[in-house]
Amino acid sequence: MQQKQKRDQNDSLENGADIGLLAEAWSFLRENKKYWLIPILIVFSFFGLLLALAGTGAAPFIYTLF
Repeated sequence: MQQKQKRDQNDSLENGADIGLLAEAWSFLRENKKYWLIPILIVFSFFGLLLALAGTGAAPFIYTLF
């Protein structure tokens, strides 16, 4: 059953189906066994969120975290 799902996923990728950035990143991490990248990506996402919120009205609340 799992081989059929993997084959269907590979077929959809080969046919040029657009799967999205997160699905593609997860597929890369799973296929290449790069699970150690997950904490790094989470930290980068957190800092990106902080930078995005720094330019809004939430900035005074962010500065109190540090």
